Amino acid sequence: MNKCWQAVLGIGLLLFIATPGVRHAMEKSMWCHMLVQFPLWMGAAALLAGGMPARICKVIARWNMYGISGLLITGVTLAVLMIPRVLDQALLHPKMELAKLTALVLAGMALRLSWRPAGLILQFFFLGNMLPMMGVVGWLYTESPLRLCNAYLLDDQIQLGNWLIGLAAVIAIVWLSWITWRITYQETRQTSHREM
Repeated sequence: MNKCWQAVLGIGLLLFIATPGVRHAMEKSMWCHMLVQFPLWMGAAALLAGGMPARICKVIARWNMYGISGLLITGVTLAVLMIPRVLDQALLHPKMELAKLTALVLAGMALRLSWRPAGLILQFFFLGNMLPMMGVVGWLYTESPLRLCNAYLLDDQIQLGNWLIGLAAVIAIVWLSWITWRITYQETRQTSHREM
């Protein structure tokens, strides 16, 4: 997909999920709020970042050496947005909602522009911090006898906790499988070149 179409698709998706009806539908349940709305906003922003002009990407790349700055922004944003109080405030106050959605857009763009430059070691470091954090937050949501988020019921909180633990495990398995395949593929290619 070329850059222009990525930008158009990203803008279109952002406009669609920003409409009040769609936004409120995604915020009716705690698990949908965090595991549907967050990835959709970040995904739309990632498409938008993929359509950015090359000169802007070069300016950002100078500030975002090896993707470190972008991954740091993404990690901090997601860590803050997993706090139950932040979800409550975003539902109660329009300014907090706007701040949350803006942060998700910036995190999605930062992740898109940082993932490849980061390389395997920094990607592993990023996921090695984010996935355990997701698991711990999920465990807290499932084990807490109290409602941590006033806007949602306890059952919804437990459901989100189970989803966070499961999602962290799935992402870890998929990424490690992909890395294993990539390393094996590269070694096979190098061996075949030597034999030739």
